[in-house]
Amino acid sequence: MTLPTVAQQQAVQRRTVAVLSAGQVLGGIAFGATVSLGALLAADISGDDALSGLATASVTLGAALCAIPLARLAMKLGRRRALTLGNLFALIGIGIVILAAALRVFPLLLVGIILIGAGNAGNLQSRFAATDLASSRHRGRDLSIVVWATTVGGVAGPLLLGPGEVVGQAIGMPPQTGSYLFSLVAQVAAFILYLVALRPDPLLLAQRIIAAGADQNPLEERRDHPVVARYAMFAIAASHVVMASVMAMTPIHLAHMAHGAHGGHATSADISSLVGITIAMHVAGMYALSPLFGILADRWGRLRVVLLGQVLLGGALLFAILTSDQAWGVMAALILLGLGWSASTVSGAALLTEATTPALRTRRQGRSDSLMSFSAAGGAVLAGIILSYFQYPGLAVAASVLVVAIVVASPLGRMRTE
Repeated sequence: MTLPTVAQQQAVQRRTVAVLSAGQVLGGIAFGATVSLGALLAADISGDDALSGLATASVTLGAALCAIPLARLAMKLGRRRALTLGNLFALIGIGIVILAAALRVFPLLLVGIILIGAGNAGNLQSRFAATDLASSRHRGRDLSIVVWATTVGGVAGPLLLGPGEVVGQAIGMPPQTGSYLFSLVAQVAAFILYLVALRPDPLLLAQRIIAAGADQNPLEERRDHPVVARYAMFAIAASHVVMASVMAMTPIHLAHMAHGAHGGHATSADISSLVGITIAMHVAGMYALSPLFGILADRWGRLRVVLLGQVLLGGALLFAILTSDQAWGVMAALILLGLGWSASTVSGAALLTEATTPALRTRRQGRSDSLMSFSAAGGAVLAGIILSYFQYPGLAVAASVLVVAIVVASPLGRMRTE
């Protein structure tokens, strides 16, 4: 089969980034809704705030369990098959969550959230799919554009809580599940988009070019840097734990604040509004400026932007410690938390890709996503316990240990010149 010219490869890359970005818009709606509602549903159905962290733990566990299998599937059959399978998992998970809320069965709720997390493993893989045909000069930029696209769905998900409740009540859905109706429609659309439009498959095309030893190979052959790759995986995972653990407990903390502000009688609408706006701002911080961080990673270097992310995460934790009793302070902390996560994960993913030879990239990318999600699942469970005993500021202090560790270990992330 004739290989595409350089111009044709660039055209395929542009089309791939556009399709992946559109898919992220749709997939982000379910992610945003689960982030906002998962902890509240878990606390409501279980009757114990300490178990609320299991919601975020479950969504990250689902992503962790499926990251490596989806990466292996992508290596054999391409990104398109892996991404559509992830969408299918998410669709099934949304249906189970709605059923669990209707039956008020806590274990069933966690099963549904785990499957939504499995779908999120596909969403995470999309950012690496954007690098399959990318040149080194634009790898960070292309990756970050796909990450940025999640902003629309991720912000829309929390903001659809109110309208979702209205629609849900009108058609008889269980309380606090109405916005999942929008998620269901979005996931179906994403499934069809990937199935129809992600052609040619970027990873399969890149594998053909590498196997042919073509001069126009977009994936420059470089010496492998396993130490740098391991640091990149650690920085991505630890930054994700910091973000996920604090974010997971914020809805519960805000619910307590709302009850305090209303003399212990805050309505469900009061809580949903406060949580929805705060999480929407957080998700905007996670994704809205990712192209900027991608460009900075291409120009300044990957490691410098990883460290910039730690500065932003440290600022977020400082706000959480000092202004935990103020709604504006919690919102500022969540915005900075999102920005720090964005800088760290975009530059970390680019660093991991650049430090790894093409033959090992997909495998390491899957391991990185799995490590990131497993770590965040454990962090979310511990966050619920820490919140119960040490409150919100104590949780921020505990999370700061990981920020310090990433900074201290940063010399391991320096790419040696060849």
